[in-house]
Amino acid sequence: MDTQQISAPSRASSRVPGRVTAFGVIHVNSVHTSRFTIVGNHLAQHGELSLTAIGLAVHIQSLPDGAKVGIKVLTDRFPESEARIAALRELEEHSYLARTLERLPGGKLVTRTISYNHPDAASAAQAEAPAPVPPPEPQPEPAGPPHASEPPPAPAPAEPQAAPPPQPAPAPAPSPKRPRPPLPQPQNPDLERHRVATDLLAGLRRDHPRLVLGERDVRRLAPAVAAWLEREASPDAIRHALTADLPDHLKQPAGLLAHRLTALLPPPLPAAPAPARTRDPLQNCDKCDRAFRAPDPGRCRDCRTDRAEAA
Repeated sequence: MDTQQISAPSRASSRVPGRVTAFGVIHVNSVHTSRFTIVGNHLAQHGELSLTAIGLAVHIQSLPDGAKVGIKVLTDRFPESEARIAALRELEEHSYLARTLERLPGGKLVTRTISYNHPDAASAAQAEAPAPVPPPEPQPEPAGPPHASEPPPAPAPAEPQAAPPPQPAPAPAPSPKRPRPPLPQPQNPDLERHRVATDLLAGLRRDHPRLVLGERDVRRLAPAVAAWLEREASPDAIRHALTADLPDHLKQPAGLLAHRLTALLPPPLPAAPAPARTRDPLQNCDKCDRAFRAPDPGRCRDCRTDRAEAA
């Protein structure tokens, strides 16, 4: 009996070193020696920030001091729109970013942006420095000269003064939360539009089980959805804007929808352009065979005039 020849391996070899699993991500890492930024998992795996906000935070933390990070600059740098770049507000709400307006000596207003790599850094920056310990008071000298027959007493050796006990650092003051912008409201309330908005919100859980809203949240968010409908946004477009790129750990679906309805509100559509005036087609005169423009075949103006005069 001839020996069986095996020409192919029993299974393809893995290109990834180490253990190979049938599911889940496999990390193949390389050690960075230059041009890298350390980002904590508290940011990279944040449960309430959107992916856009996390990406913006990582990009801003990788920039040097003095780099411009305004919405216009980020919109020119990335393909996202200004509405998506507005996710900077999420970083402010979670103490990863602080933006304040300051007036220069010449009167010009500029935006001062501070990036924090951890929310605790924002709290520590706002804490007041401990008060300095006052120096010890000098001891009073004895009044009057010593007796003439007695030699002046030798000065007593100075005793080492104990260092003042360390003062406990004050507890960091909690950073005040910025008030959230109000939800959009329709300019002209309409019962049919409000009904469509309510059905849209209540039906989100059919395709996305994590977007389960209570009746109170549906009543609170329905006017904002009606404002989108008033600006001629279709229900499918609204549903896509509310459900696209949902975070893995969604704790407050109503809060996420309220943020997207406010931050991504589209502008009103401009007025439709007036229809272009169409020209009548060319016709050949039934009498003189000359071309003229008219909606229907017949005779040209001159032939019609001659016919009227003859009559």
